[in-house]
Amino acid sequence: MVSTRSGKRSLSPVAPVLGERSVKHRRDVVEKAEDASTPPKPEKDQVTDRKAKQILKGVKLVLLDIEGTICPITFVKDTLFPYALKTLPHILKTKWDDPGFTEYRDAFPETARSSPEAFQAHVQDLSERDVKIAYLKNLQGYLWEDGYKNHVYSTPIYPDVLAAFDSWSSASATSASKEIAIYSSGSIFAQKLLFQHIKDPALPDDPKAILDRRNIIQDWFDTTNAGLKHETSSYEKIAQALGKDPLEILFLSDNVKEVRAALGANMKAVVVDRPGNAPLSEDDRQDLDIIESFEHLELY
Repeated sequence: MVSTRSGKRSLSPVAPVLGERSVKHRRDVVEKAEDASTPPKPEKDQVTDRKAKQILKGVKLVLLDIEGTICPITFVKDTLFPYALKTLPHILKTKWDDPGFTEYRDAFPETARSSPEAFQAHVQDLSERDVKIAYLKNLQGYLWEDGYKNHVYSTPIYPDVLAAFDSWSSASATSASKEIAIYSSGSIFAQKLLFQHIKDPALPDDPKAILDRRNIIQDWFDTTNAGLKHETSSYEKIAQALGKDPLEILFLSDNVKEVRAALGANMKAVVVDRPGNAPLSEDDRQDLDIIESFEHLELY
């Protein structure tokens, strides 16, 4: 679903976080079928055109969120989170003082690591509230590794994402190859596990049939090396770390606040509206560019 509100966007109010400069650059970089002087399309045409190509020029790197963007949000909430909580009691019983575990344990507050019982209660509470704090995310990655290695689960990447990876990683007659980077609230360790164990769609019934696509990722970012995902400064920091002009970076996420923060940093940014994601408000649909599939992106 692509929103084609080119005329409307220049007239409707935009949240302050976008800034005047960000709104201007979005009008400049998104190729439009009409001249700027063309009157806005009527509302009825917007629904018809939502699956048209979202054409963006000057993109050299695609920065990707994970949950709800490249894989179903339910994979993390219904598979990974429960597995971590299920396996934690065994880890606490057998590895409480194991050097391989203590580095994760000792990152928790002192009250939480006073006993295995207190530790489990704290993890349970944070998980239920989906608190995005670094020491929990690092522990989750540690706990998820066992499930991946034993083929309890693998990452269900959307087919259009796998096709986009192949397209972006190779040059064509009309477009240079694109670099790819990841920015997720999950730890970098967990991000790499996810990309190391992608379910092979060609062999859906074989739990051991996995694809390792870590090699296509230029760089990895989480809240520890970039900052919180709702803050514009995090995206400015990422652009600097990648050595790119923000205008050369396209950020894709299901989270509206993240998209607005990236736009505030002068990046290109598009909302990915997948089944099961949080519903978008009418204001979001008016102000932001939206796609349902990476098939609806055309990058130059």
